[in-house]
Amino acid sequence: MKSLTALTDPTYREPAQRSATNQWLVSLINDKRDLPFVYLTLQITATLLPLAALLFVPGLPGWAWWPAAVAYLFLNNITFKGPFGLMLHCTSHRAFFKKEYGFLNHYLPWVIGPFFGQTPETYYAHHLGMHHAENNLEEDKSSTMYYQRDSLRGFAHYLGTFITVGIFHLAHYFIKKRKMKLLFRSMRGEILYALLCVGLWLVNWQATLVVFVLPFLISRVIMMLGNWTQHAFIDGNDPGNDYTNSITCINTKYNHKCWNDGYHASHHIRPARHWTEHPAAFQKDLPKYIQNDAIVFDGIHFLHVFAWLMLKRYDLMAKHFVNLGERYQSETEVIELLKSRTRRIEKRQPELVAA
Repeated sequence: MKSLTALTDPTYREPAQRSATNQWLVSLINDKRDLPFVYLTLQITATLLPLAALLFVPGLPGWAWWPAAVAYLFLNNITFKGPFGLMLHCTSHRAFFKKEYGFLNHYLPWVIGPFFGQTPETYYAHHLGMHHAENNLEEDKSSTMYYQRDSLRGFAHYLGTFITVGIFHLAHYFIKKRKMKLLFRSMRGEILYALLCVGLWLVNWQATLVVFVLPFLISRVIMMLGNWTQHAFIDGNDPGNDYTNSITCINTKYNHKCWNDGYHASHHIRPARHWTEHPAAFQKDLPKYIQNDAIVFDGIHFLHVFAWLMLKRYDLMAKHFVNLGERYQSETEVIELLKSRTRRIEKRQPELVAA
């Protein structure tokens, strides 16, 4: 176990002075704290997009094509995928550009997003229109509640279901809830992406595989792996409790790279909270984390937790567990807590109404 120490995760500090360029860029966006998003967007635009175009050049010799393909896959899936995905997440909750420059808000989901396998606006519709609305409970089609969450077979079923029929489950949900605008936005993005891939496959299948198809498959795996882990530890007696149906990972490099994504409980408590505010909000709400027996890990992130869940290495998770309020006397007690929170929650039977 660990005791709570000083937080090292990123917060916002007002610079003493901004360059003229930064002053201009800040004037375009809704929140000056999102200036790093502008530079990440420019980096991706200047590197990934030219490489993608190069791969589609007719007759490009193999000695040039293969290094470009490797560079593209590395930049896409290792360098930029996490930061971009969580930037898309943040800007889905909080509009990036000011109203007068609102057309620029389409650049991430419609121009850059497809290169990362993000079908335009489907992520927004799924994440805000369903996941946060249902909070991982019964009607959330990506809910982890009904799975044994340290089971590789369970995750394989969860992932396979999402990849093969997830869009149909989402569409059914929107129809049932009469959220027709979100239904349109999600289906439009999915269909247009499929048509783009089919059309480009007929032109250059190798480039299409590298530029669009593989990033699409990898993104879907990463998104479901993330959601599975973020909602792996649930109090079966109160599954809607934001403090106990989401985990928190503090003091990890991942939070510097991916905009404090480790503060998932804080995010569900207040979805529109700015990413730089999570550490302070966590400290302010610490008594509630203690009161609700929240799961907090120090020095690790979701990939560690996922791997250790699949390997059932609760001992390793217990070593990074933060003993808030000195609630537990031994790692054995922590292991029992963690195991109890990963058990499959049985579906509730509908109550019979007397005639």
